[in-house]
Amino acid sequence: MTPSASSSRIASQLGLAERIFAGPRARRLIDGVEAGLDRVDANLERELHVSDALADATSRYLFDAGGKRVRPMLALLTAHLGSGVTDDVVEAATALELTHLGSLYHDDVMDDADKRRGVPSAHSVWGNNVAILTGDLLFARASQIMARLGEGAIRLQANTFERLVLGQMHETVGPTDADDRVNFYLQVLADKTGSLIAAAAKSGVIFSNAPREYEEPVRVFGEAAGVAFQLLDDVIDLSADPDETGKVPGTDLRAGVPTMPYLLLARRDEPDARALRERIDDGVARIAEGEDSALLDEPLAMLRADRSTGETVDLANAWSRDAIAALDPIPDGPVREALTRFAQAVADRSS
Repeated sequence: MTPSASSSRIASQLGLAERIFAGPRARRLIDGVEAGLDRVDANLERELHVSDALADATSRYLFDAGGKRVRPMLALLTAHLGSGVTDDVVEAATALELTHLGSLYHDDVMDDADKRRGVPSAHSVWGNNVAILTGDLLFARASQIMARLGEGAIRLQANTFERLVLGQMHETVGPTDADDRVNFYLQVLADKTGSLIAAAAKSGVIFSNAPREYEEPVRVFGEAAGVAFQLLDDVIDLSADPDETGKVPGTDLRAGVPTMPYLLLARRDEPDARALRERIDDGVARIAEGEDSALLDEPLAMLRADRSTGETVDLANAWSRDAIAALDPIPDGPVREALTRFAQAVADRSS
């Protein structure tokens, strides 16, 4: 049996609704998630409205450009382990999506990204200062929402935000000589991406009054699924089709931000691997000095075809399996089934 017609909204977000919400047990679940996403979007519309005209335009910019709403969807899913999509679940999902949006403004400034979600990045439209302040404004709005939900919600938000900042700081500074670069990068992904997805999954349990023993399993699930998600983003970032990514192919590497395919390439002490790494390093240095970023087009195409990119897919699948294993304490049912399918789906979006 296929999902109900209302799955079209989720299909447009991930393109994988038939896999995540497959089977007869998913029909009622997907309708509840769909209705909850409508409520979250309505909340976001309200919270992103600012009386100041400039702040109103900048705050809404990336929201209006689209987005997958992965984090709210996970909160709404895990809420079905308890009382379902309560008002508090919708509020928490809204706050965490605002936190995610705010982080995008900051990330694009730090990475000097040209595009986000298929549109010019906010800093390229309004400048770095306004983009940074817009991100700060969204973080403030998220904190205001969590404050309405009580001390536990504030703690969840603060702890998650701390990890987001530390992940970004570590990515910016880079590893020390004593660090294994691959393991260091995986920890950055866990902090920058996994922590927020974990918080979303956990918030659905907390604010639906589900059994407390489910909080840790879904947190571990969310963090591992988040790492898998980001590893596949590293692969998709190398796509030759900007319509797939909404960004210029190889945006991160062109900005000098190492991604997993590059790190796995750098581990190999083979003539071809060394030569390709040196070409990429040379191109990054020349771009930093003002040369045209197109000079990396050919080396990035070679990296896309290199086995290190396939190894990144394999690594994403391993993290996906870890996410699924974390769900063992969750009772069998449509929620566990959908979460399992979600972890599988995010790890093979390039297939």
